[in-house]
Amino acid sequence: MSATDGTTGPAMRSAKLPRTALAGPYGHPFHPIAVTIPIGAWTASLVFDVIALIADDSEPWVVGARALILVGLVGAIVAAVLGLLDLSRIPARTPARRTAVTHGVLNGGAIALFAVNAIVRFAAGDDFSAFGFVLSIVTLAVLGVSGWLGGKLSYRWGVRVADESVQREGFAGG
Repeated sequence: MSATDGTTGPAMRSAKLPRTALAGPYGHPFHPIAVTIPIGAWTASLVFDVIALIADDSEPWVVGARALILVGLVGAIVAAVLGLLDLSRIPARTPARRTAVTHGVLNGGAIALFAVNAIVRFAAGDDFSAFGFVLSIVTLAVLGVSGWLGGKLSYRWGVRVADESVQREGFAGG
């Protein structure tokens, strides 16, 4: 591809720049940092579910899993806003843009499924919810696919990653 088709040169470099300071500085976006909150909380909620299945008293683990799902939802909203800021820098009609949109749609679906999961768990009270447990497994699988796509955006196509001339600074003089 050439610089005249809008997918290399200035257009590609613009995808490395933050839309606003809220998105994080050049070469250090906040979106990848923020996603650790929902991923960690939702993964921990699944661990709590497993413990609830084998514990003599499942109630504290059920309550903990429910709380972790709520923490994950709040974190996911923050991560989504930051992700949309990064998405806004990717040129239209490019493989990176299509991948980013798919990544965002899958994450939006995960947020919706975990919102349903929270409702299911609140309806179950302090009792273990098998449906909530299965929903967590399915949603974390969706999140895994989405995470792989997010990694492709960063590590393969360099979205919001410093260009190679900046990266060379870390390897100079060794």
